[in-house]
Amino acid sequence: MEQHRAVVVGAGIGGLTAAVALHRDGWQVTVLERAADLAPVGAGIGLAPNSQRALDVIGLGDRVRELAAWQGDGGMRAPDGRWLARTNAKAAAARFGGPLVLLHRATLVEILTSALPEGTVRTGAAATLADPGDDHRPARLTTPEGEIEAELVVAADGIRSAIRHALFPEHPGTRYAGCTTWRVVVPAPARPFAPHETWGAGRLWGTQPLKDGRIYAYAMAAARAGGRAPDDEKAELLRLFGDWHHPVPEILAAVDPDQVLRHDVHHLPDPLPAFHRGRVALLGDAAHAMMPSLGQGGNQAIEDAVVLAHHARSAGFDPGRALGAYTADRLPRTTAIVRKAARTGALTLLSARPAVALRSALVGAVSRFGPGLVLRGFDGIADWHPPVAPPSRVS
Repeated sequence: MEQHRAVVVGAGIGGLTAAVALHRDGWQVTVLERAADLAPVGAGIGLAPNSQRALDVIGLGDRVRELAAWQGDGGMRAPDGRWLARTNAKAAAARFGGPLVLLHRATLVEILTSALPEGTVRTGAAATLADPGDDHRPARLTTPEGEIEAELVVAADGIRSAIRHALFPEHPGTRYAGCTTWRVVVPAPARPFAPHETWGAGRLWGTQPLKDGRIYAYAMAAARAGGRAPDDEKAELLRLFGDWHHPVPEILAAVDPDQVLRHDVHHLPDPLPAFHRGRVALLGDAAHAMMPSLGQGGNQAIEDAVVLAHHARSAGFDPGRALGAYTADRLPRTTAIVRKAARTGALTLLSARPAVALRSALVGAVSRFGPGLVLRGFDGIADWHPPVAPPSRVS
Protein backbone atom coordinates (compact mmCIF):
# COMPACT_ATOMS: atom_id res chain seq x y z
CA MET A 1 0.00 0.00 0.00
CA GLU A 2 1.34 3.45 -0.92
CA GLN A 3 2.33 5.45 2.15
CA HIS A 4 1.15 9.04 2.34
CA ARG A 5 3.65 11.71 3.37
CA ALA A 6 2.91 14.45 5.90
CA VAL A 7 5.19 17.25 7.07
CA VAL A 8 4.49 18.95 10.39
CA VAL A 9 5.97 22.43 10.80
CA GLY A 10 6.58 23.05 14.49
CA ALA A 11 7.39 20.61 17.30
CA GLY A 12 5.19 22.07 19.99
CA ILE A 13 2.51 20.11 21.81
CA GLY A 14 -0.01 20.29 18.95
CA GLY A 15 2.52 19.51 16.24
CA LEU A 16 3.93 16.50 18.07
CA THR A 17 0.43 15.17 18.81
CA ALA A 18 -0.46 15.48 15.14
CA ALA A 19 2.73 13.65 14.18
CA VAL A 20 1.92 10.77 16.54
CA ALA A 21 -1.68 10.55 15.36
CA LEU A 22 -0.74 10.54 11.68
CA HIS A 23 2.08 8.06 12.23
CA ARG A 24 -0.28 5.66 13.97
CA ASP A 25 -2.59 5.89 10.97
CA GLY A 26 0.15 4.85 8.57
CA TRP A 27 1.46 8.19 7.34
CA GLN A 28 5.16 8.79 6.78
CA VAL A 29 5.71 11.83 9.00
CA THR A 30 8.49 14.40 9.25
CA VAL A 31 8.47 17.15 11.88
CA LEU A 32 10.46 20.28 11.09
CA GLU A 33 11.36 22.44 14.10
CA ARG A 34 13.09 25.80 13.70
CA ALA A 35 14.69 25.71 17.19
CA ALA A 36 18.00 23.99 17.74
CA ASP A 37 16.51 21.51 20.23
CA LEU A 38 13.22 20.46 21.80
CA ALA A 39 13.77 22.19 25.14
CA PRO A 40 10.19 23.40 25.64
CA VAL A 41 9.46 27.09 26.06
CA GLY A 42 7.22 27.16 29.10
CA ALA A 43 6.83 25.59 32.48
CA GLY A 44 3.63 23.74 33.25
CA ILE A 45 0.56 22.80 31.26
CA GLY A 46 -2.84 21.68 32.50
CA LEU A 47 -4.50 18.86 30.59
CA ALA A 48 -8.25 18.71 31.11
CA PRO A 49 -10.36 15.58 30.44
CA ASN A 50 -11.11 16.73 26.87
CA SER A 51 -7.46 16.57 25.80
CA GLN A 52 -6.88 13.40 27.80
CA ARG A 53 -9.61 11.71 25.78
CA ALA A 54 -7.91 12.94 22.63
CA LEU A 55 -4.67 11.42 23.86
CA ASP A 56 -6.54 8.15 24.45
CA VAL A 57 -7.00 7.96 20.68
CA ILE A 58 -3.23 7.75 20.24
CA GLY A 59 -2.68 5.47 23.23
CA LEU A 60 -1.18 8.05 25.61
CA GLY A 61 -4.08 9.12 27.81
CA ASP A 62 -3.32 6.76 30.68
CA ARG A 63 0.33 7.82 30.79
CA VAL A 64 -0.84 11.38 31.35
CA ARG A 65 -3.47 10.46 33.95
CA GLU A 66 -0.81 8.71 36.01
CA LEU A 67 0.71 12.16 36.57
CA ALA A 68 -2.39 13.64 38.23
CA ALA A 69 -1.37 15.33 41.48
CA TRP A 70 -4.50 17.24 42.54
CA GLN A 71 -6.42 14.90 44.82
CA GLY A 72 -8.23 17.12 47.32
CA ASP A 73 -9.78 20.55 47.67
CA GLY A 74 -8.94 23.72 45.80
CA GLY A 75 -10.64 26.80 44.50
CA MET A 76 -10.57 30.55 44.04
CA ARG A 77 -9.22 33.00 46.61
CA ALA A 78 -8.83 36.71 47.27
CA PRO A 79 -5.33 38.18 47.80
CA ASP A 80 -5.90 38.28 51.58
CA GLY A 81 -6.53 34.52 51.57
CA ARG A 82 -10.33 34.46 51.78
CA TRP A 83 -11.89 31.60 49.84
CA LEU A 84 -14.26 32.94 47.21
CA ALA A 85 -15.18 29.55 45.77
CA ARG A 86 -14.34 25.96 46.62
CA THR A 87 -13.97 23.03 44.27
CA ASN A 88 -12.45 19.59 44.62
CA ALA A 89 -10.80 17.07 42.38
CA LYS A 90 -13.51 14.45 42.90
CA ALA A 91 -16.31 16.81 41.81
CA ALA A 92 -14.37 17.88 38.73
CA ALA A 93 -13.61 14.29 37.73
CA ALA A 94 -17.24 13.27 38.24
CA ARG A 95 -18.56 16.14 36.14
CA PHE A 96 -16.12 15.84 33.23
CA GLY A 97 -15.14 12.19 33.32
CA GLY A 98 -11.56 12.55 34.49
CA PRO A 99 -9.05 14.53 36.54
CA LEU A 100 -7.23 17.74 35.71
CA VAL A 101 -3.57 16.85 35.22
CA LEU A 102 -0.81 19.44 35.73
CA LEU A 103 2.55 18.43 34.31
CA HIS A 104 5.72 20.02 33.06
CA ARG A 105 5.76 20.68 29.33
CA ALA A 106 9.08 18.84 29.07
CA THR A 107 7.37 15.72 30.43
CA LEU A 108 4.60 15.94 27.84
CA VAL A 109 7.11 16.50 25.04
CA GLU A 110 8.98 13.37 26.15
CA ILE A 111 5.76 11.33 26.21
CA LEU A 112 4.87 12.44 22.69
CA THR A 113 8.32 12.05 21.13
CA SER A 114 8.67 8.58 22.65
CA ALA A 115 5.75 7.52 20.44
CA LEU A 116 7.52 8.58 17.23
CA PRO A 117 10.17 6.69 15.26
CA GLU A 118 13.71 7.91 15.75
CA GLY A 119 14.60 10.63 13.26
CA THR A 120 11.03 11.87 12.79
CA VAL A 121 11.78 15.24 14.40
CA ARG A 122 14.40 17.41 12.74
CA THR A 123 15.56 20.37 14.82
CA GLY A 124 17.27 23.45 13.43
CA ALA A 125 15.07 23.00 10.36
CA ALA A 126 13.27 26.20 9.43
CA ALA A 127 10.62 25.77 6.74
CA THR A 128 8.81 28.22 4.46
CA LEU A 129 5.64 27.41 2.56
CA ALA A 130 6.33 27.68 -1.16
CA ASP A 131 3.01 26.30 -2.47
CA PRO A 132 -0.02 25.07 -0.49
CA GLY A 133 -0.87 22.62 -3.27
CA ASP A 134 -4.35 21.51 -4.27
CA ASP A 135 -6.26 18.35 -5.15
CA HIS A 136 -3.95 17.73 -8.10
CA ARG A 137 -0.49 18.73 -6.88
CA PRO A 138 1.40 18.32 -3.58
CA ALA A 139 2.24 21.09 -1.18
CA ARG A 140 5.84 22.33 -1.24
CA LEU A 141 8.05 23.60 1.56
CA THR A 142 11.44 25.26 1.25
CA THR A 143 14.08 24.34 3.83
CA PRO A 144 17.82 25.05 4.11
CA GLU A 145 18.40 21.53 2.81
CA GLY A 146 16.17 21.95 -0.22
CA GLU A 147 12.53 21.61 -1.19
CA ILE A 148 10.13 19.08 0.35
CA GLU A 149 6.85 17.89 -1.16
CA ALA A 150 4.03 16.46 0.91
CA GLU A 151 0.45 15.33 0.50
CA LEU A 152 -0.35 17.07 3.78
CA VAL A 153 1.34 19.94 5.61
CA VAL A 154 0.37 20.58 9.23
CA ALA A 155 1.16 24.17 10.18
CA ALA A 156 1.77 24.09 13.93
CA ASP A 157 4.19 27.02 13.84
CA GLY A 158 2.71 28.93 16.73
CA ILE A 159 1.16 32.25 17.52
CA ARG A 160 3.34 34.15 15.03
CA SER A 161 2.66 31.60 12.30
CA ALA A 162 4.28 32.57 9.02
CA ILE A 163 2.22 29.88 7.27
CA ARG A 164 -1.03 31.39 8.56
CA HIS A 165 -0.02 34.73 7.07
CA ALA A 166 0.95 33.07 3.78
CA LEU A 167 -2.43 31.33 3.54
CA PHE A 168 -4.54 34.31 4.67
CA PRO A 169 -2.55 37.50 4.04
CA GLU A 170 -5.62 39.72 4.42
CA HIS A 171 -6.41 38.49 7.92
CA PRO A 172 -5.50 41.03 10.66
CA GLY A 173 -3.62 38.41 12.67
CA THR A 174 -3.03 38.41 16.40
CA ARG A 175 -3.85 41.25 18.76
CA TYR A 176 -2.29 42.16 22.11
CA ALA A 177 -4.68 41.15 24.89
CA GLY A 178 -3.57 43.86 27.31
CA CYS A 179 -1.78 41.59 29.77
CA THR A 180 1.41 39.68 30.37
CA THR A 181 2.09 36.36 32.10
CA TRP A 182 4.82 34.88 34.29
CA ARG A 183 5.48 31.19 34.96
CA VAL A 184 7.81 29.39 37.36
CA VAL A 185 8.46 25.86 38.64
CA VAL A 186 9.92 25.64 42.16
CA PRO A 187 10.24 23.15 45.02
CA ALA A 188 7.13 22.79 47.17
CA PRO A 189 7.02 25.00 50.28
CA ALA A 190 7.29 23.36 53.68
CA ARG A 191 3.81 24.45 54.76
CA PRO A 192 0.95 22.65 52.97
CA PHE A 193 -1.58 24.52 50.86
CA ALA A 194 -4.63 23.82 48.73
CA PRO A 195 -4.29 24.39 44.97
CA HIS A 196 -5.81 27.71 44.10
CA GLU A 197 -6.21 30.57 41.68
CA THR A 198 -6.31 34.01 43.29
CA TRP A 199 -7.92 37.04 41.64
CA GLY A 200 -6.89 40.53 42.65
CA ALA A 201 -7.30 43.96 41.06
CA GLY A 202 -5.94 43.56 37.54
CA ARG A 203 -3.80 40.64 38.69
CA LEU A 204 -4.07 36.84 38.98
CA TRP A 205 -1.92 34.20 40.66
CA GLY A 206 -2.19 30.41 40.54
CA THR A 207 -0.34 27.74 42.52
CA GLN A 208 -0.67 24.10 41.49
CA PRO A 209 1.17 20.88 42.49
CA LEU A 210 3.08 18.67 40.08
CA LYS A 211 3.40 14.89 40.53
CA ASP A 212 7.16 15.12 41.13
CA GLY A 213 6.66 17.26 44.25
CA ARG A 214 7.45 20.59 42.64
CA ILE A 215 5.04 23.51 42.27
CA TYR A 216 3.90 25.17 39.07
CA ALA A 217 2.96 28.79 39.67
CA TYR A 218 1.65 31.27 37.15
CA ALA A 219 0.66 34.91 37.23
CA MET A 220 -1.04 37.40 34.94
CA ALA A 221 -1.39 41.17 35.15
CA ALA A 222 -2.56 44.06 33.01
CA ALA A 223 0.50 45.62 31.39
CA ARG A 224 1.63 47.54 28.35
CA ALA A 225 2.87 45.51 25.42
CA GLY A 226 6.59 44.81 25.43
CA GLY A 227 7.07 45.91 29.03
CA ARG A 228 9.88 44.50 31.14
CA ALA A 229 10.91 44.91 34.76
CA PRO A 230 13.56 47.60 35.38
CA ASP A 231 15.57 45.10 37.47
CA ASP A 232 14.40 41.48 37.04
CA GLU A 233 11.11 39.62 36.77
CA LYS A 234 11.36 38.09 40.26
CA ALA A 235 11.51 41.61 41.65
CA GLU A 236 8.48 42.53 39.54
CA LEU A 237 6.54 39.54 40.90
CA LEU A 238 7.46 40.55 44.45
CA ARG A 239 6.14 44.06 43.82
CA LEU A 240 2.88 42.71 42.39
CA PHE A 241 2.24 39.66 44.58
CA GLY A 242 4.70 39.69 47.50
CA ASP A 243 2.07 40.55 50.12
CA TRP A 244 -0.52 37.99 48.96
CA HIS A 245 -1.59 35.00 51.03
CA HIS A 246 0.36 31.78 51.69
CA PRO A 247 1.98 30.16 49.77
CA VAL A 248 2.68 33.06 47.37
CA PRO A 249 5.49 34.70 49.41
CA GLU A 250 7.13 31.31 50.01
CA ILE A 251 6.94 30.48 46.29
CA LEU A 252 8.52 33.80 45.36
CA ALA A 253 11.29 33.34 47.93
CA ALA A 254 12.26 30.10 46.17
CA VAL A 255 12.29 31.59 42.68
CA ASP A 256 15.55 31.94 40.76
CA PRO A 257 15.28 35.25 38.82
CA ASP A 258 16.81 33.60 35.75
CA GLN A 259 14.08 30.95 35.69
CA VAL A 260 11.09 33.30 35.52
CA LEU A 261 9.37 33.14 32.14
CA ARG A 262 7.52 36.28 31.04
CA HIS A 263 5.40 36.50 27.88
CA ASP A 264 2.94 39.05 26.63
CA VAL A 265 -0.44 37.58 25.74
CA HIS A 266 -1.60 37.81 22.12
CA HIS A 267 -4.69 36.15 20.74
CA LEU A 268 -6.78 35.83 17.58
CA PRO A 269 -10.10 37.51 18.40
CA ASP A 270 -10.98 37.63 14.69
CA PRO A 271 -11.49 34.04 13.52
CA LEU A 272 -9.84 32.83 10.35
CA PRO A 273 -12.11 32.09 7.37
CA ALA A 274 -10.89 28.48 7.47
CA PHE A 275 -8.25 26.32 9.09
CA HIS A 276 -6.97 25.04 5.77
CA ARG A 277 -6.09 25.94 2.23
CA GLY A 278 -4.97 23.50 -0.41
CA ARG A 279 -3.14 20.70 1.37
CA VAL A 280 -2.18 22.78 4.42
CA ALA A 281 -3.99 22.58 7.77
CA LEU A 282 -3.45 25.11 10.55
CA LEU A 283 -3.38 23.79 14.11
CA GLY A 284 -3.14 25.13 17.66
CA ASP A 285 -2.02 28.73 18.23
CA ALA A 286 -1.45 29.14 14.50
CA ALA A 287 -5.19 28.63 14.01
CA HIS A 288 -6.83 30.01 17.16
CA ALA A 289 -4.47 31.61 19.67
CA MET A 290 -6.39 32.37 22.86
CA MET A 291 -5.92 33.99 26.25
CA PRO A 292 -4.77 31.55 28.95
CA SER A 293 -7.73 32.34 31.21
CA LEU A 294 -9.44 28.97 30.57
CA GLY A 295 -6.22 26.97 30.39
CA GLN A 296 -7.33 25.54 27.04
CA GLY A 297 -4.66 26.60 24.55
CA GLY A 298 -2.68 23.36 24.63
CA ASN A 299 -5.82 21.28 25.13
CA GLN A 300 -7.38 22.64 21.96
CA ALA A 301 -4.18 22.01 20.00
CA ILE A 302 -4.29 18.36 21.09
CA GLU A 303 -7.95 18.14 20.06
CA ASP A 304 -7.06 19.68 16.68
CA ALA A 305 -4.36 17.11 16.07
CA VAL A 306 -6.56 14.10 16.73
CA VAL A 307 -9.50 15.47 14.72
CA LEU A 308 -7.21 16.30 11.79
CA ALA A 309 -5.80 12.77 11.77
CA HIS A 310 -9.34 11.38 11.99
CA HIS A 311 -10.38 13.20 8.81
CA ALA A 312 -7.11 12.42 7.03
CA ARG A 313 -7.59 8.69 7.69
CA SER A 314 -8.25 7.42 4.20
CA ALA A 315 -6.47 5.13 1.74
CA GLY A 316 -7.31 7.62 -0.99
CA PHE A 317 -6.59 10.89 0.84
CA ASP A 318 -8.75 13.67 -0.61
CA PRO A 319 -7.39 16.99 0.75
CA GLY A 320 -10.46 19.04 -0.14
CA ARG A 321 -12.84 16.67 1.58
CA ALA A 322 -10.64 15.83 4.57
CA LEU A 323 -9.45 19.33 5.39
CA GLY A 324 -12.86 20.85 4.72
CA ALA A 325 -14.28 18.45 7.32
CA TYR A 326 -11.48 19.40 9.72
CA THR A 327 -12.34 23.10 9.41
CA ALA A 328 -16.05 22.36 9.82
CA ASP A 329 -15.34 20.44 13.03
CA ARG A 330 -12.81 22.75 14.62
CA LEU A 331 -13.52 26.35 13.56
CA PRO A 332 -16.87 26.83 15.36
CA ARG A 333 -15.70 25.12 18.56
CA THR A 334 -12.39 26.95 18.88
CA THR A 335 -13.93 30.31 17.92
CA ALA A 336 -16.39 29.97 20.81
CA ILE A 337 -13.59 29.04 23.23
CA VAL A 338 -11.36 31.93 22.07
CA ARG A 339 -14.25 34.32 22.77
CA LYS A 340 -15.03 32.77 26.15
CA ALA A 341 -11.36 32.95 27.13
CA ALA A 342 -11.34 36.64 26.22
CA ARG A 343 -14.44 37.32 28.32
CA THR A 344 -13.00 35.41 31.27
CA GLY A 345 -9.69 37.23 30.89
CA ALA A 346 -11.44 40.60 30.93
CA LEU A 347 -13.26 39.59 34.11
CA THR A 348 -9.99 38.47 35.69
CA LEU A 349 -8.29 41.78 34.89
CA LEU A 350 -10.93 44.08 36.35
CA SER A 351 -9.09 46.70 38.39
CA ALA A 352 -11.63 49.26 39.62
CA ARG A 353 -12.36 48.63 43.31
CA PRO A 354 -16.19 48.52 42.98
CA ALA A 355 -15.97 46.11 40.04
CA VAL A 356 -13.53 43.85 41.90
CA ALA A 357 -15.76 43.83 45.00
CA LEU A 358 -18.82 42.97 42.90
CA ARG A 359 -16.93 40.19 41.11
CA SER A 360 -15.84 38.65 44.42
CA ALA A 361 -19.38 38.86 45.81
CA LEU A 362 -20.86 37.19 42.73
CA VAL A 363 -18.28 34.39 42.73
CA GLY A 364 -18.90 33.80 46.43
CA ALA A 365 -22.67 33.76 45.97
CA VAL A 366 -22.45 31.22 43.15
CA SER A 367 -20.08 28.98 45.10
CA ARG A 368 -22.53 28.64 47.98
CA PHE A 369 -24.65 26.41 45.74
CA GLY A 370 -21.80 23.89 45.54
CA PRO A 371 -18.78 23.17 43.33
CA GLY A 372 -20.98 22.16 40.40
CA LEU A 373 -21.93 25.74 39.65
CA VAL A 374 -18.29 26.84 39.63
CA LEU A 375 -17.35 23.98 37.32
CA ARG A 376 -20.27 24.71 35.01
CA GLY A 377 -18.13 27.28 33.18
CA PHE A 378 -16.29 24.36 31.58
CA ASP A 379 -19.40 22.56 30.35
CA GLY A 380 -19.10 22.07 26.61
CA ILE A 381 -15.31 22.33 26.87
CA ALA A 382 -13.90 19.75 29.29
CA ASP A 383 -16.64 17.20 28.47
CA TRP A 384 -15.71 16.99 24.76
CA HIS A 385 -15.18 13.57 23.17
CA PRO A 386 -13.13 12.87 20.04
CA PRO A 387 -14.78 11.52 16.91
CA VAL A 388 -15.09 7.77 16.69
CA ALA A 389 -12.53 6.21 14.39
CA PRO A 390 -11.54 2.71 13.28
CA PRO A 391 -8.50 1.12 14.95
CA SER A 392 -5.08 2.45 13.95
CA ARG A 393 -2.98 0.41 11.55
CA VAL A 394 0.36 1.12 13.25
CA SER A 395 0.96 0.16 16.86
